[in-house]
Amino acid sequence: MIPLAFFSWSGGKDSCLALHHALSCDTGGEPHFEVRRLLAMFDELGESSRSHGLPRDLVQAQADALGIALDIGHAGWRDYEATFIARLHAMRAQGITHGLFGDIDLQAHRDWEEKVCAAADMTAVLPLWQRERLSLAHEFIALGYRAVVVCVDGRHLGPEFVGREYDASLLADLPPTVDACGENGEFHTFAYDGPRFSQPVPWRIERVETIHGPKEYGGTPYHRAHIVAVRD
Repeated sequence: MIPLAFFSWSGGKDSCLALHHALSCDTGGEPHFEVRRLLAMFDELGESSRSHGLPRDLVQAQADALGIALDIGHAGWRDYEATFIARLHAMRAQGITHGLFGDIDLQAHRDWEEKVCAAADMTAVLPLWQRERLSLAHEFIALGYRAVVVCVDGRHLGPEFVGREYDASLLADLPPTVDACGENGEFHTFAYDGPRFSQPVPWRIERVETIHGPKEYGGTPYHRAHIVAVRD
């Protein structure tokens, strides 16, 4: 019996590649999964995603193109964990037993993911775990997936990187201190096309804005795209 799973969905390239592996038979010993839900966490008003600042209709368009139902949680950072676990309990009641995540090698992230899954009697699975970061970047591109940079940490990258295609040219232009996968939060991407998409997700960047994180977390500056879905 194929295990039922949800995917903790950011909308970015790592989520996309991890989903690709989770749905394939070559997941390095992990079982093949039937992914029933993409779980995306949004702000309190449900207007933009917590991790990448993506609007709801754009994430919905991703889910539609991938053919997987979208499940959205609304939360501030202070109640994020409790809200996340509540969504997991609801999915566990529907027979979902596994949670899939796109993290590569940050142990603190894995610890949290295993904790929240255990709280809902689920098992956390990380299809990309301990893979070499640069090889994952090249694999994403080689498979034919496409993504665009939508947010950068201003301490590491300038606003000129926002809106750039995630491709070999971008990788070549990244400073030596910036990870090719942005695994340390240096940048975030929006995946919009590739082998698992039934059609490309059309998008447009209207502007790039600079925002600052909460003062209690250091007030980090971020350059972020105001990206919107393009409708026919």
